[in-house]
Amino acid sequence: MRSPNRWVLIKRLAEITGYSEDAIRHKVKNGTWMQGRIWRKAPDGRIFVNIDEFERWVESDFHATTH
Repeated sequence: MRSPNRWVLIKRLAEITGYSEDAIRHKVKNGTWMQGRIWRKAPDGRIFVNIDEFERWVESDFHATTH
């Protein structure tokens, strides 16, 4: 799933992964994904997700208590 861009907008991540945009926003909002590592806000306020870190999260054995 390697992307030529390391940071992608939520819409693109949804297209790549099959997660809905709402599900992605929920993971950002509830802290499932760490700000600055998996996601960050650009100067214009839009949220970008790091594809490499997203893949590490998917492959991890970490079981979060929140969903």
